[in-house]
Amino acid sequence: MEKDFKRNVSLTGEITFTGLRLQKPMQTSAGLLGVKEALRHSFKEMGVVRSMRALLEMNQEDGFRCPSCAWPVPEHPSKIAEYCENGAKALADEATTAHVAADFFAKISVEELSRLSDFELNKLGRVVEPMVLKPNSIHYEPISWQDAFELISEELHGLENPDEAIFYTSGRSSNEAAFLYGMFVRAFGTNNMPDCSNMCHESSGVALSETLGIGKGSVKLDDLYGAEVILVVGQNPGTNHPRMLSALEKCKRNGGKIISINPLAETGLVSFKNPQSVSDMLGSGQPIADIHLPVKINEDIALAKLILKKLVALDAKKGSVIDHEFIVEYVDGYDRLVQDLASYDSETLQQRTGVSMRKIDKTVQLLAENSKIVVCWAMGLTQHKNAVECIKEYVNILLLKGAVGKPFAGTCPVRGHSNVQGDRSVGIMHYVNKTLNQKIREHLKFEPPTEPGYDTVNAIKAMHEKKAKVFICLGGNFLMAASDTQYTAEAIQNCALTVQISTKLNRSHLVTGKTALLLPTFGRSEKDEKNGNLQFLTMESSTGKVRQSKGLLKPASKHIKSEPEIIALMAHTYFKGNHSMDWHALGQDYNLIRSLIDKTVKGFENTNERSKGFGYYLPNNVRERDFRMLPNGRAQLSITSLPDHKLEPDELLLMTIRSHDQFNTTIYGLNDRYRGIHNERRVIFMNEQDMLDKHLSKLDVVNLHSNYDDLKRTAEKFLVIPYEIPKGNIAAYFPETNLLVPYNHFADKSQTPISKSIKVTVEKISKY
Repeated sequence: MEKDFKRNVSLTGEITFTGLRLQKPMQTSAGLLGVKEALRHSFKEMGVVRSMRALLEMNQEDGFRCPSCAWPVPEHPSKIAEYCENGAKALADEATTAHVAADFFAKISVEELSRLSDFELNKLGRVVEPMVLKPNSIHYEPISWQDAFELISEELHGLENPDEAIFYTSGRSSNEAAFLYGMFVRAFGTNNMPDCSNMCHESSGVALSETLGIGKGSVKLDDLYGAEVILVVGQNPGTNHPRMLSALEKCKRNGGKIISINPLAETGLVSFKNPQSVSDMLGSGQPIADIHLPVKINEDIALAKLILKKLVALDAKKGSVIDHEFIVEYVDGYDRLVQDLASYDSETLQQRTGVSMRKIDKTVQLLAENSKIVVCWAMGLTQHKNAVECIKEYVNILLLKGAVGKPFAGTCPVRGHSNVQGDRSVGIMHYVNKTLNQKIREHLKFEPPTEPGYDTVNAIKAMHEKKAKVFICLGGNFLMAASDTQYTAEAIQNCALTVQISTKLNRSHLVTGKTALLLPTFGRSEKDEKNGNLQFLTMESSTGKVRQSKGLLKPASKHIKSEPEIIALMAHTYFKGNHSMDWHALGQDYNLIRSLIDKTVKGFENTNERSKGFGYYLPNNVRERDFRMLPNGRAQLSITSLPDHKLEPDELLLMTIRSHDQFNTTIYGLNDRYRGIHNERRVIFMNEQDMLDKHLSKLDVVNLHSNYDDLKRTAEKFLVIPYEIPKGNIAAYFPETNLLVPYNHFADKSQTPISKSIKVTVEKISKY
C-alpha cells in the first residue's frame, strides 16, 4: 500500500530573533507619529498617488468601507481623513503593488515558503491568478477558473453526505458574498458554517441574547458622545479600534468619564492626540481614562460583583442609586441577584481582583451618581472559560442602573473584522434559524437543512477525525486564527481538498489538504465592474448600520474575481445551472443579491437604496425596551460563579494580545511602539516580582508550556520583558502563542477558545 505523501511544512516559520530594540512605553497615542506611520506604510506599499487617492475615499459617503475594524463611521466624517493608522495599514496591505503569480510559485515550493515568518509571507504581495497544489506536489501551479470550479464540484459531489464538507467565513467578506455563501452551503445540504465569530464575539452573542434578546450591541455611535460614564473592558482601542478614541474624546469633552478595566494600562486609554484636531496635535493630547482598574486576568466577575454589591449597599443607605422603576417594569431576577451578592465577602472579592479598594470605590461612586452608562468590551472578556458569565455580570450593572434602551446608554461589544457582524446577520451561522429557513423555502424555493452544523471547534475536530474531507475558506487565515495550531494543522492536512478564497498569501495556503486551491479575490478598495456596470457591496458596523462600499482602484489583476462572483460560479458549476436560484445572474448583478437579502433576512429592507450614503440601522429590540422574546417578556439579571483555574504553584495565567503592527493574524510590521517593543514579536510581558520568583532576568530566553489533559504544548523562544502587569499574569502576542491554547478547552455555551486565560509554565533556556 502506497504511503500518503506528506509535505514538510513549518507551522511557525524559522524561529529567530529579529533584533529587539526596547524603549519606554508611550504615554500618548496617535498624533503626528501615527500620521507619519500611516503614510509611511501606505506610500511604501501603494505609492504616493495611489495612496492619496484611496485614503481620501476610505469611509467617505460614496467611497469604500475600511477593510480593518467594524467601528462605525460618523454621520459627518472628516473629508480629509476618516480613518486611523490601523485602517491605513490595512488598506496598504490589501492594495499593495507587490504581486505573486505562477512564475513565483514555480520557483518556490510551499515547503520553502513555510520557513518564512508570517510577517515575511504577508509582505510577498497579492495573489493574481488562481493556483492549484496537486497531490504529491510541493509547488502551486496555475489553473483556469472553470477547472477550479469543476474540481470543487467534483469533490463535493463525491462526498457520501453534505456534512463531510465545511465552509468557513472570515469577517472581511461583504453582506452580498456572505449571503450567497450561506445560501449555497444550505442548498448543498449542510449547516457546517463555522466563522470567525466563533473565535471572538460568540460569547457576546450568547450572553446578550440570553439577557437582552439580541446578540448585538444596543448603542449607536452618538450614544457614546453623550454618555456620562463609559466602561472600556478587556479592550485596547488605541491599537485594535483607533477610531473609537475619537468617540471617547468627544465623550470627555462633553463631560463624560471613562473607566478602563484591563490587566494592562494601554496607551490609547492614557492620552490621545486626535490627528483631525490642530489643538490636539500641537498640545499634549487629551487624557482619556479617568480611572484605570488593572484587574487580574479573568477576575472580571469578582470585580463586577464587588461593584454591584457596593451599588446595592449604597442604594439601601441613601436611595436613588438603582433604577427600581425600570427593574419593576422590565427586568427579572433582582431579588435573587441581591441575595446572591450578599453571599460574597467584599474583601475576598477585592483581593481576587488585584485592584485597590480606593479605585473600586471611585468607580462605584461614578456609577452611583450617573445613569447614562455604556459598557464597551472586546476579546479580553470573550475568550475565557466563563466568558458568557463575564459579559452577563456587566449587563447586570447596566440593568440595575436602567442603562439600556435609552439615549447615551447600553451595550457596545466592539467587533474586530469589518463585517463580522454583517456575516452573521445575513445567514452565516452553524445553528438553525427557523424563521430564516421558512423565508428560504418561501422566497428561494429550496429546502434548507434542519440540523445544526459544526462551529469552529467542532469543525476542527471533525477534520482531525476524518469525518470531514473538504474545507472551503471565504477569506481569513484559519490555521493561525484557530486555537491549538498543531492539532488544527493535522486536521486540515487530513482533508482531500482545501480551498482558500484570499487576497494574499498566508500560512493557511501552505498547510493544506492533499489538493489545495488558492482563488484570488478583490480587495475592498478595488473597482468591481460587471458587464460595464459598477457594482457596490454592503457591510454592517458594530452598531448595526448597513451601508454601501464602492471600490475605486484598478484591480490587482484581470485574472482575479470578486467574492460574490466566485461563490456564484462555484454554485452554478455545482448545480450545473439546475437550481431554483439563478446563481450565474446573481454573481453578475449584486442588486439581485440584495433583493433576495431583503426578502429573506430579518431587518433588511430596500437595501439597494437605503444603504446609500451612510446607510440605515437594522432593528434592535433593546433600543425599544422590547424584551418579549425573553422569559416573562423581561430582560434577565444573571447569577454567575467565580472562576477557579486551579493553578499549580509554578503556573502563570497567559493572555494573548495584538501588537500595534498587526490586525488579527495579519502582521504589518515588527513594532509595538506603544508598549516600547521594536523589531521583535517573540516577547512575553511579565511582572517583575514573578521574574524574581522564577529567577528570570530581563531578556532571558524562555519556552512557554501549557499542560491540559496531560498533553504538553510548547511555544519556543521568547524574550522576557519586565512590564506593568498584575502578579501571576503574563501576556504575549498571537498567533505565536496560539500553539498553547488547547482545542478542547473553550467558553461554556459559546465554545470560544480560552485564549485570554491559558495556564502556562515558563522554562528558562538561555540569555539573549
